[in-house]
Amino acid sequence: MIDTLAVAPPASVASQKKQDLKRYFQFALLLLAAGIIYPMLYLRQNYELTILDAFRISKDELENSYALLGIIYVISYGPSGWLADKISARILLPFSLALVGFLGLWFASFPDKQFLPLIFAGWGIGAGLTFWAALIKSVKLLAKREEQGRFFGILDGGRGLIEALLATAALSIFAYMTHNAASSQQAMQPIVYMYSIGCLLVSMMIFIFLDKRDDAETSSLGSEVKIGLIAGLRILLRIPQLWLMAFIIFTGYQLFWVTYSFSSFLRQGHGMDAVAAGTITVIKLWMRPIGGIGGGFLGNKYSNEGVLAGAMLLAAAGLVGLMILPQYINTYVLLVFVLLVGTMSYTVRGLYWALLDKCQVPARVIGLAIGLVSMIGYLPDVFLPEINSALLGMYPGMAGFKVYYGYIALCGLLGAAGVFYFKKSIKKEKASS
Repeated sequence: MIDTLAVAPPASVASQKKQDLKRYFQFALLLLAAGIIYPMLYLRQNYELTILDAFRISKDELENSYALLGIIYVISYGPSGWLADKISARILLPFSLALVGFLGLWFASFPDKQFLPLIFAGWGIGAGLTFWAALIKSVKLLAKREEQGRFFGILDGGRGLIEALLATAALSIFAYMTHNAASSQQAMQPIVYMYSIGCLLVSMMIFIFLDKRDDAETSSLGSEVKIGLIAGLRILLRIPQLWLMAFIIFTGYQLFWVTYSFSSFLRQGHGMDAVAAGTITVIKLWMRPIGGIGGGFLGNKYSNEGVLAGAMLLAAAGLVGLMILPQYINTYVLLVFVLLVGTMSYTVRGLYWALLDKCQVPARVIGLAIGLVSMIGYLPDVFLPEINSALLGMYPGMAGFKVYYGYIALCGLLGAAGVFYFKKSIKKEKASS
């Protein structure tokens, strides 16, 4: 009996290690999926002017395509959760990646601009309706209860690392092509091919290696959420902190969105060439793992609310700095402010969902809560491209960027105020209970 007891634990430990390695490998595949699908959609971050030239379109026309993408995102947040409960992530995720990849190949052929809305609509379905909730749910089921925070923190920071690696490779290709006097289309095409083929390869890997969802866990989750839509909404309406959290995400997400304009700001406002501006924005992408993962660790050590509010204030200060810097300032000074705003925006993005745990949302309506908060919080996907375009049209050149950055800086201040009020309301509720 003693011998049996002495031998059994190592076997159990070995089995547990094997299961953990399998989970970590599948988690790595999810990181790859999240890290490659969204950069395909937001190539404008580093190559906006090149895309405009390659497709012979105006900035307004490109903004309209991104507004359509944002509308589809917002509309699909609720249904995506329902779909993720009905269909295995092993089907949804590969479908999403394949759809985005094939549309990317079409995009790389530089079709007539009348087809761009169709491509962006397809991307919205692939990266929103069939991908977002399936990804989040897969990570939740892979992580043990005590690993939830770590897994989601690594998800945001890790996908940022993948995006930075891919962006660095893309910039190298772009620099080589432009050095050899390639046209805008010739310079962009291999970059789009790289992301598109990457999506297709990861799609196949996930279909092969990702387990079907754990029916037992899904059933146990489902037993907690069997409640009508109207009844669920009534429950959520009685949780004021949840709606305050939605406001915080709404303001904080705009701090992240503003970073998409940095490439154009550096080129149009400060006269940089495409490679120099792209280099700075790619360096900024490398701050995402630092801001996301580092912010998460700081939040755990000190206070999620305190670190979140501080990051919002620092991001707002960085934007004010970009507004007041002279046009012909040293490049390294610009780099410092761009990296400050970028790093803080990634910290904000990595922390604002951590507030959900403080809202005391009943488990049976947690999915509905995430969907509603996402619909409100990510509304900037719909209107912010239009605001950006309108301001730059009304105030050409540097003046337009200053007004735009001033508005986003105000959002950062309001968001920080919202975080402080959120923390105060939580303390007040605890004191009264």
